[in-house]
Amino acid sequence: MSEPRPQRLDPSPAIPVYEQQERLGDLWTAVPEPARRRYRPRRAFWRHRALRAGAVFTLLALCGLVILALVRDQTGTQGFLVGLGLAVLPVPLLMAAFRWLDRVEPGPWANLWFSFAWGACAAALVAIIANSFATEWLATATADPASAESLGATVIAPVVEESAKATAILLIFLFRRRDFTGLVDGVVVAGFTATGFAFTENILYLGSAFGEDQNMGSSGFASVTAATFFVRIVMSPFAHPLFTVLTGIGFGLAAMAPRRHRIRRFLYPLLGLALSMGMHALWNGSSALFGPYGFYVVYAAFMVPLFALLTWLAIWTRQRELRTISAELPAYAEAGWLTPAAPQALSSMRARTMARHFAGRTFGSGAARSVGEYEAFATSLAFLRHRAHRDPVGPDFIERERELLHHLWQRKDIAGPALTFAARATGRVRVPPPYVDYDGYNPYRQY
Repeated sequence: MSEPRPQRLDPSPAIPVYEQQERLGDLWTAVPEPARRRYRPRRAFWRHRALRAGAVFTLLALCGLVILALVRDQTGTQGFLVGLGLAVLPVPLLMAAFRWLDRVEPGPWANLWFSFAWGACAAALVAIIANSFATEWLATATADPASAESLGATVIAPVVEESAKATAILLIFLFRRRDFTGLVDGVVVAGFTATGFAFTENILYLGSAFGEDQNMGSSGFASVTAATFFVRIVMSPFAHPLFTVLTGIGFGLAAMAPRRHRIRRFLYPLLGLALSMGMHALWNGSSALFGPYGFYVVYAAFMVPLFALLTWLAIWTRQRELRTISAELPAYAEAGWLTPAAPQALSSMRARTMARHFAGRTFGSGAARSVGEYEAFATSLAFLRHRAHRDPVGPDFIERERELLHHLWQRKDIAGPALTFAARATGRVRVPPPYVDYDGYNPYRQY
């Protein structure tokens, strides 16, 4: 006997009754921990979080040790240390930029650290081994090492490297689906993965350049190390993130597509991956295609405009998420779950920050953290309701909604006043001026 198909929500789905949570509050005196949540779905043993986290950590640690030994073998100890010190410089800036894009509904740091570690360890290891093997095979088959090197960099490397980086996005998409809900999530996960990959690759290139300078006796601005640093760290630190972000956008579009459009959900990631490979191949083969100034031609004609376009797209998508919050949460405010001004405050990043600061000054640092959690839960609730309008409701929709509402209810006494203050202070909610009669009497003034 087949299971009943999930039903689609009405255009205006019913909101749970607020008094129901008042009664539940007598039973739940504190927010349940993840292991004790009332609506926690059961999982098989092999899907237990601790077991999977341990296996992933072991795999990445082994890959890290192997890639460390390989890079150190090619650059030497001194070259490795120099490359490490120079390659780490753009990493905090890139990570901060991608995290800034994710401020509306911040994903767990565990997912982002996994993405970075996968790019730096697993993807880099696959790329080094596969690229070396492919180049040697081409050199043997064609008896032309120079042509094999060029073909490997232009054709083999983009396919291998982008596929290895895309694996991290695929794993987050499959196993952390609740945290992967839209285009911004795809961009952020792809950006962290590519940042980790570029970090390891820069260590190799900068360390090798330093070793070459040591053999030639070069130093200063005329050295190979300085030239490599300028090209890879100053001019194009966003190159690898830019390629992989195209794959992330494909997965983000797949996450946003209705479940009934299975073909689109399958094709979007493949299209994004193909575009990332093509852009990577164009970048690597710029000199072969356009001559000695090919790097600057591709940089000015393709990389910079694409970087500007994707930056605009990411920011526009973030603003779209804020508009979704302002459209979905007023129904919960009308039902009593939120204060009337909360949806307006939650749809403004400035008001959110102001609410946390107000709570911290008024109630202490713990209150600021509580307001931040309230903002995250309210955002997840808005996106959950938004997805329910276009997709059939899954079996855990009601449980997930109740769980989020319970978290909001537990923090309402602190978050409500803080968000109301922020909405009024930022002008999101208009406050009527006090009434003063002709004799100067003000009913709001204490006499």
